[in-house]
Amino acid sequence: MAADKNPQDLYLRYRGPVRVQGAAAAESSTTDQRLLANADDADWLHRDPWRVMRIQAEFVEGFGALAELPPAVTVFGSARIKEDSPEYATGRELGAGLARAGYAVITGGGPGAMEAANRGAKDADGLSVGLGIELPFEQGLNDWVDLGINFRYFFVRKTMFVKYAQAFVCLPGGFGTLDELFEALTLVQTRKVTRFPIVLLGSAYWGGLVDWIRGTLTEQGMVSPGDADLITVTDSVDDAIKIIVDADAAREIDPSAVDPS
Repeated sequence: MAADKNPQDLYLRYRGPVRVQGAAAAESSTTDQRLLANADDADWLHRDPWRVMRIQAEFVEGFGALAELPPAVTVFGSARIKEDSPEYATGRELGAGLARAGYAVITGGGPGAMEAANRGAKDADGLSVGLGIELPFEQGLNDWVDLGINFRYFFVRKTMFVKYAQAFVCLPGGFGTLDELFEALTLVQTRKVTRFPIVLLGSAYWGGLVDWIRGTLTEQGMVSPGDADLITVTDSVDDAIKIIVDADAAREIDPSAVDPS
């Protein structure tokens, strides 16, 4: 009977692409945490060089799995968004609209907003991609992911989000979504990547942040006056998709047309 089982036997998590269950899954630290820990002795000399091989393997795995993706859009948003919420419905509508426009939909592969976008893409017979990450409280990839990869290292995963996307769309989210948003903004601002659309979906949620960027950051000279224009805020899924499609069309005509001036 299920009641007789040790709860530890039912515990499931992923370590990158590896699935572990039971006692083997009980370790709470992550690969990133162990990599960045400040060792008290010189044992790291014998360990860290081998970690480079694992990091290299993750890049190879990601590049190999994603190299033949069609044009894609990365969608970020909170894992805490509930299925019966308006934000979930918006994410599902967005995923379906992107798929109908010919884009694969890339998310972090988790629940909430990520699940909604993957589910929408799946509803519209599009390609639904999930890039998961090893976390202390592992939730695994959602059921609407067609192509899924679990990563150990955040920086490898972030590379995949950027490398294979023609645009970013952010649904409401927390620290993780903000981290991904500002990473994209920094890469575009510093011209580390070709300029691509960064769309924030939900003016009531994102308006205060954008006002702060346009006001405090710009007025105090922390960013240039035009930097806030790298972001577009809208409440319309159709408008968000049009922005992405129009940017792609402009890039096809003149690749420099969408680069920062």
